[in-house]
Amino acid sequence: MARIAFHLQIADGKRDEYREAHENVPDWLEEAYLDSDAGLETYSVFEQDGHVFGFLELEDPAAIEEVMDSSDAQARWAEEMDGITVDDDSDRWMDEVYRMI
Repeated sequence: MARIAFHLQIADGKRDEYREAHENVPDWLEEAYLDSDAGLETYSVFEQDGHVFGFLELEDPAAIEEVMDSSDAQARWAEEMDGITVDDDSDRWMDEVYRMI
């Protein structure tokens, strides 16, 4: 089982909008992830003071990256998040540097 994480920032003044959008994540977005060949077990998103941390446990990280990079559902979600999150064109995937269990 692979574990991957990402970080992104919420645009100034958009924190409430970001949280509201994640209270009702659309079924079509969740289905795109669950229907992939990634073997997704866990996908959690955490937020504090405009910083977002996402954590995934899955069988195939390349498959989930394919969903994130090229699915219609992810493109549609990106449009909905446009202006809410900061797009700095950097690779947001984080390296795991420690695991206790």
